[in-house]
Amino acid sequence: MPVVALNASKESPLTRGWLRARNVLSMAAAALMLAACAGGGGPGGFSGSSDVLSGQPVEAAPPVANIGGGQVRVGLILPLSAQGNAGVAAQSMKNAAELALNEFKDPNIQLLVKDDAGTPQGAQLAAQQAIDEGAELIVGPLFAQSVSAVGAVARGRNIPVIAFSTDASVASRGVYLLSFLPESDVRRIVDFAASKGKRSFAAMLPDNAYGGIVEAALQQEVARRGGRVAALEKYSNDPARIAEAARRIAAAGGTIDTVFIADGADAVPQVVQALNASGVNTKRVQMLGTGLWDDPRIMSNPALEGGWFAAPESAGFRSFAGRYRARYGNDPVRTATLSYDAVALIAALVKTQGAQRFSEQILTNTSGFAGIDGIFRFRSDGPSERGLAVMQVAPGGARAVSPAPKSFTPGT
Repeated sequence: MPVVALNASKESPLTRGWLRARNVLSMAAAALMLAACAGGGGPGGFSGSSDVLSGQPVEAAPPVANIGGGQVRVGLILPLSAQGNAGVAAQSMKNAAELALNEFKDPNIQLLVKDDAGTPQGAQLAAQQAIDEGAELIVGPLFAQSVSAVGAVARGRNIPVIAFSTDASVASRGVYLLSFLPESDVRRIVDFAASKGKRSFAAMLPDNAYGGIVEAALQQEVARRGGRVAALEKYSNDPARIAEAARRIAAAGGTIDTVFIADGADAVPQVVQALNASGVNTKRVQMLGTGLWDDPRIMSNPALEGGWFAAPESAGFRSFAGRYRARYGNDPVRTATLSYDAVALIAALVKTQGAQRFSEQILTNTSGFAGIDGIFRFRSDGPSERGLAVMQVAPGGARAVSPAPKSFTPGT
């Protein structure tokens, strides 16, 4: 099957979906879930029926109105009643799912909307309810522990899941992640740097879960391209620790031709300042970053001008945000596009693929799918792969120095 272009109204329905501040939201959500487990309940105040995950009684969240009236039923599981940013993101993602159905021509779909309250127990119960109500596929949930809970239920009923976590460890056969994974950023930027003759990499990484994922990916991808990681340092938020790590990077001296900083705009300027103070000339060494660099504060930093980072091209998200704003009167969160993408993909498959629409063969088609954010595909073991651009930091905003690919390489 060739690459499937998914068309809604005038545009393909896939758009950016990459929450550049997703680390903050994911960490907050993890803390919320851990607190809920420790306290014997979640934000929804669960009490009632049994829960096989924890052995504690769980009560379903209040019903939420379904979206659409089609014959094909799809579960949509989001933390709608969770506290703080998680609940805000969930409502925006629910709106985006509705927008996708409204923009797709004659979708024969009904979304069974379920609130998991931001806990794995709530997600498990929501999945059970959706499947009992006839869901052929589940979209969501948002957080890693909840994805694991839903997957455990769905696998037993042979129901595929398209979830939104950025933690690839929760993906598995039949549990697919429609998200922008850090590993994809690393692979794209290392490939591009190697194509430009860069062979010796240094890295400054945050001492957290995201930094650990990036470290493993960097070591793998640099080795795959025949390069070497000459220096790698972790740092915390302590300025003294950052300065110490920068001095060790500087000690590598002329043996490095790139410095990779996998962090966001809250930390990167301080890291760059420490590198320069330690004797690393960030105007002469090629600076590299992940999609977290897609931030105006990075663009306005003279020390980072000319730096490269991997990200989707931005036109698709701008168009999506304009349509969302016109309908709902406010701006979408970045993760809203993930649910839009998922629902639009499902609508296209329902329209074109018949009874096999959600089969593993269709969902893991190696040619992938094409949308606003370019190509993507699901691997058979669950994570997604994306076609990303390489962007260059510039004062007026990032510009593409290597466009996103239009198709996946045959046989890969």
